[in-house]
Amino acid sequence: MEILLWLVPSLVVTLAAMVWVSWLGREGRGELDRDVAVERLAKALAKDHPGAGRTAPARVRDRSTGIAVRPTSRTDGPGSTRRAS
Repeated sequence: MEILLWLVPSLVVTLAAMVWVSWLGREGRGELDRDVAVERLAKALAKDHPGAGRTAPARVRDRSTGIAVRPTSRTDGPGSTRRAS
């Protein structure tokens, strides 16, 4: 049982953090009136989006053959010898 005593400090810190976060996230902090929230949402939705007029170029998809093939980048010139390792 003594071997588990090293867990006590981390358990205490974890519990303290949970209590702190639950205290910060309690109901009633920073609540807005529903009408004000609706007005803000309507204002944000009415704005022009910077990327709304642009469309992304169509992507050209490579034809898949279902077989994985590694591209060869070897440039064997004259005089080069290949050796099996």
